[in-house]
Amino acid sequence: MQALFTSDLSDNIASHSFRVSIIGWFLAQEEKADPYKVTLMYLLHDTGETRSGDQNWIHKRYVKVFEDEINKDQFKDLPHNKELFDLVKEYEEKKSLESKIAKDADLLDQILLLREYSLQGNIEAKSWMTTKDDRIKRLSTKSAKKLCREIYKQDPSDWWKDIWTSKRR
Repeated sequence: MQALFTSDLSDNIASHSFRVSIIGWFLAQEEKADPYKVTLMYLLHDTGETRSGDQNWIHKRYVKVFEDEINKDQFKDLPHNKELFDLVKEYEEKKSLESKIAKDADLLDQILLLREYSLQGNIEAKSWMTTKDDRIKRLSTKSAKKLCREIYKQDPSDWWKDIWTSKRR
């Protein structure tokens, strides 16, 4: 995340898509939506970045990426290409419940990443974390808003604190 002055090599499109897919699947279950559609929608939504690069919010101000053209080129020789292209378009339009959930999952992953970086001492990430209410307002579903509040409350390291031991079994 260039804008956060970090060179975290573990933060890439693959790790981002994986975590968002898990978050999206969970949110879809909670919201009684199609979890498989949400997962596939999310796995496909960043396919354009494999050719254009991952444009952060600062880049997007100055760079025009022709994602429709990229997706058409990438999907054209695949079976069921129209279905894949339509899922990406549905995600971009943010009208269906599944597309809103997929976007919520995307935003929650960004919030998790900021939380992790801020707890590591990244001052820039910490400053982005101070806008909790603004971030919650950008989420569409009740489940995502509830999860966001928990992300702000909990320490990302809490999961291992009760299982750590210096003794072998």
